[in-house]
Amino acid sequence: MKTLTSFLILLFITINIAACGNNSVDKNTTKNDNTLKTQKIEVYYFHNTRRCATCNAVEDVTKAALKEFYSEQTENDQIVCQSLDLGEDTSTSLIEKYEVSGPTLLFISGTKIVNLTNEGFMYARSKPEKFKKAIRKTVDKLLGQS
Repeated sequence: MKTLTSFLILLFITINIAACGNNSVDKNTTKNDNTLKTQKIEVYYFHNTRRCATCNAVEDVTKAALKEFYSEQTENDQIVCQSLDLGEDTSTSLIEKYEVSGPTLLFISGTKIVNLTNEGFMYARSKPEKFKKAIRKTVDKLLGQS
């Protein structure tokens, strides 16, 4: 029974991501650990023009977490969050730079890139607090606080 439940959860997540057209490369890596503690963090949520409830939840929970945990840093532009439509020409340079081809949530500080797309699609709707925890852990690490 436990195996069946795990399989169904995995199947649901896979279908959800596929339905949103997620073909992005997982960049859940860090490229350079030599960043300043005051380094600016850019958060980009790339999405399709037509969006599902999960796509909207990823954006909403991300913005809520940043506001809840990092209001001072967002107010002084140390953390900047942008939602970018993959279908708009204004997003083309960033899409090419980060090799994005589907809904993708990136946290970028200097040369460090952390991709939280999978966590977002797994937890934004069903366990938003768990997703917020992942966001907080990522941002804290990028700020040099952990």
